[in-house]
Amino acid sequence: MNTLHYTDGYKVDHRSQYPEGTEMVYSNWTPRKSRISGINEVVFFGLQYFIKKYLIEDFDKNFFSKKSSEVVHEYKSRIEAYLGPGAITYDHVESLHKLGYLPVEIKAVPEGSKVPIRVAMFTVKNTIPEFFWITNFLETILSCVIWMPCTSATISHEYQKILYKYQVETGGDAEFVPFQAHDFSFRGMPGLEAAMMSGAAHLLNFSGTDTIPAIDFLEKYYGANAKNELIGVSVPATEHSVMCMGTELNEIGTFKRLIKEVYPKGIVSIVSDTWDFWKVITEYIPALKDQILSRDGKVVIRPDSGDPVKIICGDPEADTDTPEFKGAVECLYEIFGGTETEKGFKTLDPHIGLIYGDSITLERCDQICERLKNKGFASTNVVFGVGSYTYQYVTRDTFGFAMKATYGVVNGEGREIFKNPKTDDGTKISAKGLIKLVKENDKISMIDQVSEEEENQGLLATVYKNGVLTRSTTLKEIRDRLKI
Repeated sequence: MNTLHYTDGYKVDHRSQYPEGTEMVYSNWTPRKSRISGINEVVFFGLQYFIKKYLIEDFDKNFFSKKSSEVVHEYKSRIEAYLGPGAITYDHVESLHKLGYLPVEIKAVPEGSKVPIRVAMFTVKNTIPEFFWITNFLETILSCVIWMPCTSATISHEYQKILYKYQVETGGDAEFVPFQAHDFSFRGMPGLEAAMMSGAAHLLNFSGTDTIPAIDFLEKYYGANAKNELIGVSVPATEHSVMCMGTELNEIGTFKRLIKEVYPKGIVSIVSDTWDFWKVITEYIPALKDQILSRDGKVVIRPDSGDPVKIICGDPEADTDTPEFKGAVECLYEIFGGTETEKGFKTLDPHIGLIYGDSITLERCDQICERLKNKGFASTNVVFGVGSYTYQYVTRDTFGFAMKATYGVVNGEGREIFKNPKTDDGTKISAKGLIKLVKENDKISMIDQVSEEEENQGLLATVYKNGVLTRSTTLKEIRDRLKI
């Protein structure tokens, strides 16, 4: 597809609508509002992918490498059918193709930075006066691509903060936390690219994933190398079709075959709620206790339906002394025992574990950890399968992302511009003029209406200019910035 089609229809003739003599448009990308309580900083991630994939790869393959007559004909045919014959002219397409690169400069904070709400993450401006129109022409595809990795990276980081908080409080194994939130979201995402971007964002904070393409994504676009570093891992695991095929009457036989014959050592995760989860916990697992304890590895039990808080921690409204009342962790501890952390919290025997992979949210994760703590169990007794219930129940408005122009040059004169709708609640008020980002006490803040000299200082650094990625970052560097 011709890359000039990657925009909203209303933008195709904005170049004629700007004042005559417009030479430069300067815009910024900013999270304007948090709709998740307690989150006041947003993790910046995804721009390097956008630059490599769209501004370099796609524009080269689908625009600059084609003949001028071909790309102009493609674009003209699309727009004439869309807006009508003669609606716009096309000399700007010929001029851009003749130039041979995108005359754009992007300045950004380092990816992995935690950027406060209402502070810009990056700026975009044209570098050649003739192409002032290109800045906000790119807004649509840029917004479409960037909001999700930033949002998923932010939510993933919140999981990391919750899990480390309770690991410290209950004395669990800190080295286990990177594997304690496992990405199960692939099948629920709105397309492969979304799954890769969101899955990669998850891996900024954790190492557990079932989204294999996210690993390829990080190798291709963020300098990762699975041969030399841990990017993402998983374990052998069953699904309901496996358990069903073994039949309900022989479910315990399926468990036995899996842990003794198919996977006699190592970690294996077995979905356990195909029929009666509590029967598995109270009958089958005790019957297989000796075989589980004799394995060189861990058998992970996976409930996958019901209320995760009640399944894991127990239902206080259930009859006392029932497995439903106790919850899965307590039941498993009664069967296998375990040890206590230095802070006096119980930890399951290392041969047995638990993962819950359905309907996990930040709130439920916190509730589960808090209830386990109140019951005397370390938070690291459970792994959370974080799926599309977390990563798909979001929108661009979750953090109010927007790209807005705040400065321009007309006939050689700079103009500070801004929007401030009287009918708005304040969310849509933009910065004004050129901006500068500074860092004090480990917090980023923004100053607007600065001079050109001041704009060239501060945290914003050029990462792309005139068709070239000028500064790159790696997965390791981003992970280091997000370490807790």
